[in-house]
Amino acid sequence: MIELPEAIVIAQQITETLSGKRIARAVANTSPHKFAWYTGDPAEYNDRLAGKVIGEGIGVAGNIEFKAGDMILAISAPIRYHTQGEKRPKKHQLLLEFEDETAISSSAQMWGGFFCFPAGEKGGFPDYDIAKTRPSPLTDTFDRTYFNTLFDDNTPDLSAKAFLATEQRIPGLGNGVLQDILWTARIHPKRKMSELSEQEIDAMYDAVKHVLATMTAQGGRDTERDLFGHPGGYKTILSKYTVGTSCPACSTTIEKKSYLGGSIYYCMRCQKL
Repeated sequence: MIELPEAIVIAQQITETLSGKRIARAVANTSPHKFAWYTGDPAEYNDRLAGKVIGEGIGVAGNIEFKAGDMILAISAPIRYHTQGEKRPKKHQLLLEFEDETAISSSAQMWGGFFCFPAGEKGGFPDYDIAKTRPSPLTDTFDRTYFNTLFDDNTPDLSAKAFLATEQRIPGLGNGVLQDILWTARIHPKRKMSELSEQEIDAMYDAVKHVLATMTAQGGRDTERDLFGHPGGYKTILSKYTVGTSCPACSTTIEKKSYLGGSIYYCMRCQKL
């Protein structure tokens, strides 16, 4: 899957690079993946897409959505652009080749959706359809009042990580972007929501807005790659690249642990448990 900043960045690059290109051939599910999902039969994707012209792209939570004629493609996995004559990857879940002999391919990481459906219809995958109904944290609609509506009777028992990055509360906010958000708010990922003060909740909201906006403005994170295979310009504070190094705020060693099905990175001094 991908997360919100990279979805926005790649969608913009698709608009700038692919708009107007006509699809010569579409190939889906060449390399079957247990956690790759399609709309209907992927063997029919060529019939649906061949001859269609690419339109503008938009980032929808953790999905890259773009038009292909009267169809919509919504992809929740990294997309790579291939120039004329460039060798195509042997394994992929979706390949679109264009009449000018350029192409794009996409491959699932842990999982990925490769949806193709008529414009105006739902995508057919619950997480994607839910994401379409909720405001992006990059918009003014996602304000402090809206953030308060995410709290319910179960919230006090959740950890900070579980609250922010599960159940599609904030579509596009996953375990990757979560790390710097919680570091900025000075909240440990395992802290219970019931333990947080009103000031810490304010800091959490502010960090969600500020960090995601900064990551997007800087072209995504340095741990991820854009349409052309280039790493993003945002230098992550807590990630696989910084574990074992010194926290930029207090010089404490950044730690890594497994938690809730993924890794968490934190500074024990800045993010006290």
